[in-house]
Amino acid sequence: QVQLVESGGGLVQTGGSLRLSCAASGTTFWNYGMGWFRQTPGKEREFVACTSWNGGSTFYADSVKGRFTISRDNAKNTVYLQMNSLKPEDTAVYYCGRDTKFRRTLGPQSRLEHDYDYWGQGTQVTVSS
Repeated sequence: QVQLVESGGGLVQTGGSLRLSCAASGTTFWNYGMGWFRQTPGKEREFVACTSWNGGSTFYADSVKGRFTISRDNAKNTVYLQMNSLKPEDTAVYYCGRDTKFRRTLGPQSRLEHDYDYWGQGTQVTVSS
C-alpha cells in the first residue's frame, strides 16, 4: 500500500531554516503531484506548496512564497520542503500528500486538501520567537 513518511521537523529559532522530507513507497511516485500542507490545533489543514508529477510546476501559499521551496527527487521517491526565514506563525504539523490523479497538471484543485488521497503522519515544526 502507499506510504508517505515525513521527517525533518524540529525546534528552530525565528529566522532559521529546516528541510522537510517526505519519502514515498508503494506507489509510482514519479507519476503523481505532491503537496505539503500544515495544521495547527483547532484549525483546518492549510495548503503550503505543491509540485507537479515531474517537478516542472510549483505553487505556493502567499504566506510562504519567497521563503519556502518545494522540490522532488523522483529517483529517491522523495519530496522536500526547504523552509527558510521561519516565523513563529509557521509553527504547525506539516503533512505531505499525494495527488489523487495520475500526471495531473497543477491547477486550483492543487491547493485543496480533498484532492490528495494519501497522507503521511506529519512532522512537527516549532519556531520560537
